[in-house]
Amino acid sequence: MADDASGALARAGELLANAKRAVAFTGAGISQKSGIQTYRGKGGLWNTTSPNTSSIDFFINDPGAYWEVAKGRGATLLAARPNPAHEALVELERAGKLKAVITQNVDGLHLLAGSSEVIELHGNGREVVCLDCGNREPRSHVQARLEEELPPRCLRCGGVPMKPAAVFFGEAMPEEATGRAFELAEECDLMLVVGSSLVVYPAAQVPLIAHEAGAPLVILNAEPTPFDDLATVILRGQAGEFLPELVRLSQAAREPDNS
Repeated sequence: MADDASGALARAGELLANAKRAVAFTGAGISQKSGIQTYRGKGGLWNTTSPNTSSIDFFINDPGAYWEVAKGRGATLLAARPNPAHEALVELERAGKLKAVITQNVDGLHLLAGSSEVIELHGNGREVVCLDCGNREPRSHVQARLEEELPPRCLRCGGVPMKPAAVFFGEAMPEEATGRAFELAEECDLMLVVGSSLVVYPAAQVPLIAHEAGAPLVILNAEPTPFDDLATVILRGQAGEFLPELVRLSQAAREPDNS
């Protein structure tokens, strides 16, 4: 059961105030205020579009059909900018509380916001890679020629398919990023989960590893998650509203009482 909102925020603020190696684990919910559609739950993409359209098998079988589906999503992704939730995590890092951000998102918004160490478990959709020669291009370059070339060809080798540099269903997460994420989870003194349903594996193992290593778990999500029973604090709401307030409370908890 979610805690009373004000009491939960105060408790989470205290935990952050005492943290020195906190790690944030983020999902689609943190980018919702930036105009990026979530995948699950109310208004989620998978309510209207089959997840199979983002599978590697679907892509390899018909890259043109994939790009037809993804054309609009690509334009939305490229137009998106960091929101107050992304900026709040940067502020926590600068305050010496947050060590890194581990994200399931492929929108690149944590990097645009200025977070120093961002572990992208599912890649970055702002780049496109040629599956023939490995050449990479900015997504914006490919997006600009989709009206004339579908699917887009590699400018270096002429190969097809060009694929977003994101992990599709049926592909493994990048080994180096996964190893670093698990390492951070084992070493952190607080795991802050933001906007993740915690149902996609193996990414969802990250907060579980932190919990098993003894770190308090703070979960901020609009809907219940399978890990709620493990959490020290549950915040039920939108990241763009709660995270800035959480930063303020953590700063207030650190300030000396001169009364």
